[in-house]
Amino acid sequence: MANSKGLSREERKKKKRAARKKHKTEKPLAQRDYARGAKKRKVKKMARGTAKR
Repeated sequence: MANSKGLSREERKKKKRAARKKHKTEKPLAQRDYARGAKKRKVKKMARGTAKR
């Protein structure tokens, strides 16, 4: 999708969606080797409020 100046908004959207779909099939994301949220910082003292989070 090098130059989309001549395309209408709808055509641009279609092209963009197609490009996204193509990329997803060609280079899929690797499976994660850890549980979701496992790398999040754990909050030790909740009583201190949102400043600590």
